[in-house]
Amino acid sequence: MLALRLTRGSHPLVLMRRLLLAAASAGVGFLLLCTLGYASGHPAHASGSLLRLLWCAVPLAATVHFAVAVARTDPSTRPRPGLFAAGLGPVRLTVLAAVSTAVSTTLGSMVALLFFLHLRGDLTGLPFDGGAAEFLGGGTPLPLAAALTLLALVPLVSSAAGGLALRSRPAAPSEAQEAEDLLTPAPAPTGLPWGVALTAAGLAVEAYASRGSAGSPLPLPGRLDSTPASVLAGWTLTAIGLAMAGPGLTHLCGRLLQAVRPGAVRLLAGRVLMDEASRIGRPLGVVCAVVSGVVAASVLYTDGPRPFGPLTALGAVLVVGCTTATLLTSALEAKQARARTAEALVRVGAPMSVLRIATVLRATVLLAVFAPLTWMIAELAALPLTG
Repeated sequence: MLALRLTRGSHPLVLMRRLLLAAASAGVGFLLLCTLGYASGHPAHASGSLLRLLWCAVPLAATVHFAVAVARTDPSTRPRPGLFAAGLGPVRLTVLAAVSTAVSTTLGSMVALLFFLHLRGDLTGLPFDGGAAEFLGGGTPLPLAAALTLLALVPLVSSAAGGLALRSRPAAPSEAQEAEDLLTPAPAPTGLPWGVALTAAGLAVEAYASRGSAGSPLPLPGRLDSTPASVLAGWTLTAIGLAMAGPGLTHLCGRLLQAVRPGAVRLLAGRVLMDEASRIGRPLGVVCAVVSGVVAASVLYTDGPRPFGPLTALGAVLVVGCTTATLLTSALEAKQARARTAEALVRVGAPMSVLRIATVLRATVLLAVFAPLTWMIAELAALPLTG
């Protein structure tokens, strides 16, 4: 009940993030149910059904990542003296955040179930009744236990991941500690070498999987039966590698801003980037992986036929939308984390224009580093498939 009351009294921006999470959960649930419907209607194509289920792991991971970001920026999960007095300590706040995440994702899963049953022809009374019955295995019995298990994946995994992320969240520093940390360089993240190695390994796996298929475009999820599972494995390794390398690259961007006799603005922008490297670096790396995959796909299908179906489009929208929303939400979390530091700088006489210029500098240097990296990864991923 407390979670529902806090949801009703939340800021409209918080409610919008939760609605976006519910929509993402609905999309993933619908993809999972479509996979189940295809498997029930085509029992002879077990390998194709398994490959479809593997591809659903990509939007599922993107949705869980977004759910963690939403939970971290939820105002109701921040420790406050009033909540402590009411008996809501860190553990209960974590449980409250998990319940809020479960409510949003479960709502989306129920919408996905109703929409799936409607398109399959099991529910009547609405337009387009049974419009995709043949594709979704209409007329064949749907395993109820399997359907409920698939629908429970997003709520369970999202709630568990959000709870673990909040449990490991460090305590909020005092204003004096924030000011001291802003003049003290943050230690460099240690995942950059491993990230580079995993990215190279992922590109190598993709190149190995494409041997013997030169000159023909690689079928994407629109033709899942002919898509090699090793391509998905290679892209996953690349995405994990870029996510691990993102904090290190962001930290290097901060050092780059402070190179060659920096002034106050460049020093401030660089120190903030170094301090926020772990918070925004991982979402930046994931966005880099997703955009590079989209660019590689566009290169492959520029001149040839485009075997993209509606489920492919839905999965792509989910992955791109969730990763972009996660990056924006992480940027909002970073802004909230340094709010007291910005107020302290204004009190000591720093003009607001300095803070705005520092923000523009941070965004510019990140774009200058990550945009060429994204293009290079995309070209390397598409090269063995088009050669």
